[in-house]
Amino acid sequence: MVKQVQEAYIVAATRTPVGKAPRGMMRHVRPDDMLAHVITGALAQVPTLDPKLISDCVVGCAFPEAEQGLNMARIGVLLAGLPNTVGGITINRYCSSGINAVQMAADRIRLGEADVVIAAGAESMSLVPMMGNKVSLNPEIFAKDENFAIAYGMGLTAEKVAQQWGVSREDQDAFAVESHRRAIAAIDSGAFKSEITPLEVTYRTPNLETGEVISKTKLLDTDEGPRRETTLEGLAKLKTVFDAKGSVTAGNSSQMSDGAGAVILVSQRVLKEFNLVPLARYVTFAVKGVPPEIMGIGPKEAIPAACQQAGITQDELKWIELNEAFAAQALAVTRDLELDTSKINPHGGAIALGHPLGATGAIRTATLVHGMRNAGQQGYGMVTMCIGTGMGAAGIIEVL
Repeated sequence: MVKQVQEAYIVAATRTPVGKAPRGMMRHVRPDDMLAHVITGALAQVPTLDPKLISDCVVGCAFPEAEQGLNMARIGVLLAGLPNTVGGITINRYCSSGINAVQMAADRIRLGEADVVIAAGAESMSLVPMMGNKVSLNPEIFAKDENFAIAYGMGLTAEKVAQQWGVSREDQDAFAVESHRRAIAAIDSGAFKSEITPLEVTYRTPNLETGEVISKTKLLDTDEGPRRETTLEGLAKLKTVFDAKGSVTAGNSSQMSDGAGAVILVSQRVLKEFNLVPLARYVTFAVKGVPPEIMGIGPKEAIPAACQQAGITQDELKWIELNEAFAAQALAVTRDLELDTSKINPHGGAIALGHPLGATGAIRTATLVHGMRNAGQQGYGMVTMCIGTGMGAAGIIEVL
């Protein structure tokens, strides 16, 4: 059994605003540039920390190819101007990649192998499409009935969860409306300001009459996804996308998005040496597998496992960032585990705020840390999500 030798503390956490894909405000921003931006933003929160002490940078990305290829983590480190001594590794567990980055960074510290590690996630669904640029599924997936569900689209798995757990279209649409309401309320109250590092973007358009290129620069500091005009009546008019007789629509599903997030973790020794304020303590992480055809139910298995490892009950969780891949699966998990809905996504979830795949875990960690601290809450919080091909993940931190 591996023995923990020290604690890992989060001392900085930030994210970009999240843009819509594929034609949103960050459609031309490279993911490695987004990554460098949040790394710089996180370091700005701890100006006394010596960057030379950073051992590694672990970065989650669900489709690490094209603009996200060539080990984006190391490229992001160099673009951010960190010392050449800082390593970088890009990891992929689809939607949980960002929280897995936090877990891996924390474990390096807890084992005594490092004192400072950056955990991050970056994803541009505008530049790298869902499933990547070249889809090549193993033929065995289609040759055996027990493997066929691996090829299911995410929406079809959501339909199967809705059917098996009895989640109605009306309930899914109501859930989506509430996600937008909470997100808009958070934006209007300034709740996201402490977690977002604004990003300056230049848009260039040609003037066909003069032959000139017109440049306009805009500072992006607000999430693009939340819609004030979202209503039950409006969502009810949308057609189902994945099953003609189903209940899953574009309106009660997560949005394709672009974004990045970063977290800095340190040991207690570094905490004291540089007089850093610990925002949170990393506690534990769990991942569990479920049948691929009902992949959305994954958190139902991961949440109890993580709580058991932490030695707490789920009632002790003060704040739960449950990724809203689909309203159907978020409702099924919530009802099955009898979770307190007032603790789930207080500032809205992916249906409103977007889901930039491998970045989401790091982004929502920043939301959890700043959200609890801004609300004056201390105690346990969780970031959890379902994962493609049938898994669920849950990470627990203790906000201090």
